[in-house]
Order: sequence, then C-alpha cells, then structure tokens
Amino acid sequence: MSELTLTLIKLGFLAVLWLFVLSAVSVIRSDIFGTKAPSTPRPAKQKAPSTKTRKAPRGVPTKLQVVSGPNTGQSVPLSDKPILLGRGTDAAIRLDDDYVSTRHARFATNGEQWFVEDLGSTNGTYLGSQRITTPIPIGLGIQVRLGKTIVELQK
Repeated sequence: MSELTLTLIKLGFLAVLWLFVLSAVSVIRSDIFGTKAPSTPRPAKQKAPSTKTRKAPRGVPTKLQVVSGPNTGQSVPLSDKPILLGRGTDAAIRLDDDYVSTRHARFATNGEQWFVEDLGSTNGTYLGSQRITTPIPIGLGIQVRLGKTIVELQK
C-alpha cells in the first residue's frame, strides 16, 4: 500500500475514534445533568374568581402517590400541569432511587385522560412488565414502575 493510503486509513480511524469518544461523553453528560424536556408555551386562560371549592368528579384521580420504594408515602396533588419524576431537583417528586434517571418520567393530562411518558431514562419506565416507549394513558390504581419505585394515580 502506498503511504497516502495508510495516512488516509489512519485519519479515518482517528475520526471514528473521536466520534465514539464524543458520543460516550454526550451520553454520560445527559445522564448526569438530564435532558431538557420540550415545553410548549400555552396561552394564559382568564378565569373568573370562584368562591366555591370544586370537588373532583367520581373516578377521577386527585393525587400521584409513591406506593413502593425508597420514597413510599410521598404524593403530589394533580393539576393541569405535568408532573416530573426523577432524581433531579426540578422533579415534583424527587426519588431517592439509584435506578431512576435525573428526569425519568412525566405524568400529564389532556383534560380528560392522564398519560405517563418516559423521558429517555436509562432503565426505562414500566406498566406491568411492558416497557413504555410512547405516552400511554393510565387510570386510577394502575401501577407504574420507575427503577425500584412504584407510583400510581389515586383518588
């Protein structure tokens, strides 16, 4: 082989090696610091002040509860805003579970139904034994596993 061919092979190998190193650093960085979840700005709704407190209709969940794992007993009330679960400081329920990512999963509603969405976590989010890859609708009492932690929507 000519010297030019060997030099081109060496440079190609070096480029592939650098791509591997940079992708490994990117994965480690996203696991440590998390990834930004896309947020779509919503127009502010003007509501008239209400003096009555409204009860949730029957069969509608009112809180997200940790039922098993290191944070058993913690809960957060449900509202129209999405609920983030993970080890990060911006999570609504900060989970002390080594198998949970910084930004692990999000619970959100469309006004009628609640959905759970995995945010690209390392160990995944499970509904029973099925790993979630897209937003999945959930209801009252359905258990969602994140690492060693199990959460569910409750009344």
